[in-house]
Amino acid sequence: MRDNVMSQEVLVELYCPECATGVELNPETMLSDNGWVIEYDMELATFLAVTKLQVDPDLVRPGYLFDEGLATWLEMYPGEQQDILAERQNIMDMLKDNPRKYLETINSWNIARVEQLKADGWRKAQAA
Repeated sequence: MRDNVMSQEVLVELYCPECATGVELNPETMLSDNGWVIEYDMELATFLAVTKLQVDPDLVRPGYLFDEGLATWLEMYPGEQQDILAERQNIMDMLKDNPRKYLETINSWNIARVEQLKADGWRKAQAA
């Protein structure tokens, strides 16, 4: 919830890919991101966006909430921080011994990771 514009009540349901198999996607209130489905309370979200951000109510859709970071993953995808912890730590260890190698490695690792996330279909990676 970027800048605390939205409250947690705008999230009605969050379905993991396994649980989302039986969910009928309503594009007026729901967004799918690589199998994960988020259902929003669009009435509340619209009210908050209009009153706090003076946004045109016609702009407030599930994609807007997600893509503008108002109600979305903290990372590129759920669980990313835990998934990359060991890899990232190995690269961070280079910082003490070889700062130049560290910078080269962290930059190329991050670019390759984002490209993979794009190929995997993660919505936030598409805009990166």
